[in-house]
Formats: sequence, structure tokens, C-alpha cells
Amino acid sequence: MVKIYCVNTNTSKTFPEGTTLMEMLPEFEFEKPYPILCAKVNNVSQGLKYKAFNSRQVEFLDYTSYLGRSVYCNSLCFLLCKAAKDIFPDCRVVLRRPISKGYYCNIIKGDSSHITQEDLDRITSRMHQIVDADIPFRRHEVRTEEAVELFTDLGYEDKVKLLKTTGDVYVNYYTLDGTPDHYYEALLPSTGYLKLWNLTMYRDGLLLRVPDRHHPEELAPFCEQPKTFEVFSENLKWNRIMGLDNVGDVNLACQRGETGDLIKIAEALQEKKIVQIAEEIERRVNDPEKPVRLVLITGPSSSGKSTFCKRLSIQLKACGIRPVSFSTDDYFVNRLDTPRLPNGEFDFDNFETVDHRYLQSDVLKLLNGETVDVPEYNFVTGLREFNGKKLKIEPGSVLIIEGIHALNPRLTDQVDDDSKYRIFINTITSISLDDHNCIPTSDNRLLRRIVRDFNKGAFTARESIMHWPNVRRSEVKWIYPYQENADVLFNSAYLVEFAVLRAHAERILMTVPKNCPEYSEAHRLKKFLSYFTPVSDKDVPATSLLRSFIGGSSL
Repeated sequence: MVKIYCVNTNTSKTFPEGTTLMEMLPEFEFEKPYPILCAKVNNVSQGLKYKAFNSRQVEFLDYTSYLGRSVYCNSLCFLLCKAAKDIFPDCRVVLRRPISKGYYCNIIKGDSSHITQEDLDRITSRMHQIVDADIPFRRHEVRTEEAVELFTDLGYEDKVKLLKTTGDVYVNYYTLDGTPDHYYEALLPSTGYLKLWNLTMYRDGLLLRVPDRHHPEELAPFCEQPKTFEVFSENLKWNRIMGLDNVGDVNLACQRGETGDLIKIAEALQEKKIVQIAEEIERRVNDPEKPVRLVLITGPSSSGKSTFCKRLSIQLKACGIRPVSFSTDDYFVNRLDTPRLPNGEFDFDNFETVDHRYLQSDVLKLLNGETVDVPEYNFVTGLREFNGKKLKIEPGSVLIIEGIHALNPRLTDQVDDDSKYRIFINTITSISLDDHNCIPTSDNRLLRRIVRDFNKGAFTARESIMHWPNVRRSEVKWIYPYQENADVLFNSAYLVEFAVLRAHAERILMTVPKNCPEYSEAHRLKKFLSYFTPVSDKDVPATSLLRSFIGGSSL
């Protein structure tokens, strides 16, 4: 017998060895507003078919949890791939990235043509048939060589490259009614769990829509993101030019000693974009009818706002424009006046954390040619201080404001919109692990944040992971609503970033204790990073955006 402690009920029960989580679930009575999809076992994510042969701590999870959503969406992607293959055996299914509250994907038929509405209807019908049949997802653990041979025979070169370059002895793969596929996280017990989804035509591909994270009984509301899609498509084009379609391609390039060139290309592409933005601002500043006088830069946490602002300022100077800049952080209210979260902690991402009335008053004065005493926020004392920093906008200058609320209309609503140029920075990851495994954009920023905060002594890895859900909720509320209002989106994602971050992040993630809830996320991130061939950061220049997170920045 094994003793199972259930976190949901704070009670323990005994079960025969080998009992699955599915079999245990009915024995623990707790409120279940939504179906249970997976669990954390000793703070490690597991599918419901997990068998306990020793005493364990278990926490059951539904779709409102990050792990629950991952399990559901990965299983849904397999359902789509299976149905598409059943209808078009020679087709290639590529899950590109999360966008517009769903997953953008392409299905290319054997004759290289794309899916039509009639084709989509057939695939959708087949998906419903598979769900109604409640077919189990079966997990297999085999030697890597066996998995490589299997996927080679199927023509899945993307998976072959990935598995060959990870160095694992054993790997897991799944089958659905005899169709194999590889997913790096657990799947649902069976297709009958996939009650809610939608598949629709979207741009030059399809959009696989998923349930809303807060209301899993409803589809997430569609949110058109044309500018985000444009940036993603632009980066995808460059990846194809360089022959880098997925992580396996990047790993092979790194193992061939091409890391230095990949880093140089990534830096060149980013610098090219910054130059284009600077030249556009120059053109707008010199517009005789509607001159731009205010540049606003925002983006979510760890997107690289501060370093981007410095690099843009250099390029503006090269265009003959003298930038004057400050951060919205310097206008934080005193810490005791900071809004609080329901649990009593300070809500540092709330718009009211910034004294926006005072900030806008200073902006108006600067735009009127007055000299302003700009405050500096002391993050140690939690007080706004005046240390003699004075700013004035001279002829040929432009004012730059950088911060997470810079694009919020309320921050500068007394300034004419025609005199503003808005920039939104984000990490729009353009490569995938393989055709069926997208990389969550937020993982990029979370890893950056963990490394930066640990190296600066600001937060431990555990603390960074603990704070991340609140950070993400605040971003959704305060930052992302204004993303598509920007004049330009800048992608700060780095082609070989995860390969560079692996060498920094792995040792830091190992400091998270196994007996805390945050270990599940640390374990997931370590597993995710293991798919990347680690590379040295020696070729990353001191001016790189990445340097602001891994250290060694000259800006």
C-alpha cells in the first residue's frame, strides 16, 4: 500500500501500489468546478495515468492552472494532427505559435497546396468523431534510437533532428489510435476530455481556438493581432532563409560550430530594425504638418525595454536627433501609497503605481520648452527623490518615455496623438521545438527574468517563479491591451537565446527546493532547456539586448 497526501483536501488516503491518479481522484472529495486534467506529484507535473508505487504528495489541477492548460492544449494539437493525417495521409501539420487567443497553424497537403474551407470541414468532422470515440492517448518510453528510427520512417525530420541533438538515452512518445507523435509534456488520458475547441480559417493558415483560461466552459474570445502576426511572419521568413525552421536545426548549426555566425545574424537583424525605427522617427520628427515630439516605449516584463531605449537613442543621435529620456519608474508613488493585491502584497504593475498626473504635468512642461526637475525613484527606500536631474527639450530633440505603462492612453491623454510615436517590444519566438510543439513566448521572458534577478541579487529563482503569475495577470490587464495600438512592434527574441540562456539558467533553477510549489515550474523549465544545445555567451556583444539579462552589458 502507498500513502497519498492530497493538497486539495489536506488529507491522506492509502491505495494499492500502482494505483493511477485517475483511480485515486474519486476518493478525494473537494470542489471541482471544472474537469481535473493532470496533477502535480511531489511538485512535478504528471498525467492522470501516472501510477504511484511509493507514497506521494498529489495536487489535482484543472484548466485554470498553467499545467492544466498545457496538457489540454498539447492533447488538442495531437487531435488536430491525427485528424489531418487521417484525411490527408501525406500532409504536413505545423503548429506555428500562440496568437489571437489560439494556435496559428498550417496544414500543407501532399501536393503542396493549402487547406480549403471544404478540407477544414472534413478535418473538423474527423476531430469530433475522434473526441466522441474517447480514444486513449498512450504513452511509450523507449530508447532514443528507437524513437529516431520510428520518426525517420514516418518522415518527421523535425522530430528526428530534435531527438538526435538532445543527448537523452530514453524518450517518451505518445500514440493515438496507432498514430505516434512526440510531446515534451504530459497528455490527457483520452480524447473525450477535449470537449471545447474550434478550428477556423485564419490568414494563410488556420487558427485552433482553445478554452478561456478564466472561464474554461467558454472559448477564449478571438482577438485580432495583425501587427503581431506581421512581426512573426517577418522573423519566420528570415529563419527559412537561414534554414532554421525548428530547434533541431538550431542545435545542429550550433554543433557544427556556427554559433558565432548565428549570433551575428541575430544582432544584425535587430540592429537593422532599430535603424529603421530611428529613421522613421526622424522622418516623423521633421514632418512640417504633424511633427512627432514624444516617443513612447513599452512592453511586458523582461522584454528588453531599457536596453532598446538606449540603442534607439544612439541611432537617433546618428540621425541628428538629440533624445531626452526618462522612465515611468521614476514617477512611482511612494511605496506606502502603492496599490495592493487581494492578498495584501504590493501591486507594482498597477497603473496607479505611477503618479501619472505628475508625470503628464512634467511632460507638458517639457514639450512647452520648460526645464523640469525629474525625480529618481529609490527602490531601496521606496521613496521618490530629487537628486538634481534636470531635463529640457532643445530644438532638434525628442522626448522618450520608457516603461510598462507608456502606451496607456491615460498617461499622456493631454498630448496630441499626432505628436506621439508608439513602440511596443515583445519576445515573439519564431521557432518551435518541432512541427507540433510551440514555444510559449512567456517562457522566454520568465527565463530572462530568473537569470537577471538572481545575478543581481534581487530575487531567488523560487521568488521569481512565485511572482510570475501576478506579473502575467498584470500584463494582460495593463500592457497587452495597447500592443496593437503601437506604430511599430519590435521583436526582442533572439534566435539562439535559449541555447545561451541554458548555461546560465540551469544552475539557477537547481536552487529551487523540491518541497515547494515553485519546483514544478523550475522542473518544467529545466526539462524544456534540455532540448537546446548549450552554447557560450562569448560571442554575444556587450551592446546586445540579451546582455541586460545575462550580464556584461556596456549600455
